[in-house]
Amino acid sequence: MLTAVTASIEVEQVIAAPIQAVWDDIARLETHVEWMADAERITFLSDRRNGAGTRMAVLTRVGPLRTTDLMEFVAWEPPHRMAIRHEGLVTGTGEFVLSEIDESTTRFRWSERLTFPAYLGGALGARVGARVLAAVWRRNLRRLAERFRDRAPG
Repeated sequence: MLTAVTASIEVEQVIAAPIQAVWDDIARLETHVEWMADAERITFLSDRRNGAGTRMAVLTRVGPLRTTDLMEFVAWEPPHRMAIRHEGLVTGTGEFVLSEIDESTTRFRWSERLTFPAYLGGALGARVGARVLAAVWRRNLRRLAERFRDRAPG
């Protein structure tokens, strides 16, 4: 019998920008669709547009799988950390943690602890899902880093 399985996923990216600039960019939640390839549309479910208590529905697509991910921000600690709780097809928690490497460089760590339902294939489905999501999120973080390269004077 298949059971729900929880998987931990962590990816990170070094971004050539000051920590405050990176925070200011990611704090504009409505722009996440610009750098997250898997996020097709964000609909806010709360009056808040950022900060703890903000709720949103994110239409997400990974390959042929399409779902609406309900999220609530449960922590908001500028310019270092934002954390969410996921509800929907896949449940769990996630966080973005920014740390300053130097004045002009930021480390961005994205970690999630997700529970995949049994009908998505149990342990095998969770393993495959975690690998796929890690690859998608690494690409997302590269896209975010590219936003800052585009802003650099040249």
